[in-house]
Amino acid sequence: MDAFLVSTGIVALAEIGDKTQLLAFILAAKFRKPVPIILGVLVATIANHAFAGALGAWITSLLSPEILRWVLGISFIAMAGWTLIPDKFDESEAKFGRFGVFGTTLLTFFLAEMGDKTQVATVALAAQYHAFVPVVAGTTLGMMIANVPAVVLGDRIAGKIPVKVVHAIAATIFAILGVATLLGAGESLGF
Repeated sequence: MDAFLVSTGIVALAEIGDKTQLLAFILAAKFRKPVPIILGVLVATIANHAFAGALGAWITSLLSPEILRWVLGISFIAMAGWTLIPDKFDESEAKFGRFGVFGTTLLTFFLAEMGDKTQVATVALAAQYHAFVPVVAGTTLGMMIANVPAVVLGDRIAGKIPVKVVHAIAATIFAILGVATLLGAGESLGF
């Protein structure tokens, strides 16, 4: 249950102000069809985060618990710093119009998530918790918590979210996870 809850919370916070949330705002404004956009975000996130979770599980099979602990601890601390860097969104990432609303959302979200901080966080969380399904379910729910309001409410909420404060909270959580991992938290779990 911890893997699911931590994954949900971290990704929901990290996603606020992220380029994929900005993409959700743009797609909502462009197409004005929330249901296919939300479904596209969901399918793209499940596919992307399932890949990331599988990668995290695979990494744990390659590294000794001691090395894994250091890699994960440093990765979480690096994620804390990365979370504080504002994302920039390129409008060209949203130009797949010939695929319809669902297809455009699916493709643009999947591609925008490649190498994004929430995908990297999914890899690290899957490696940390050795819990593929709870981590992928949690990170997917976190993405939906952050992006569904962006699609449904669009411009009405864009200027009212204190993005810097939310990013600072997410960065603090990543830093705490990193330090706790480096100090040996979770040794009973094998890392």
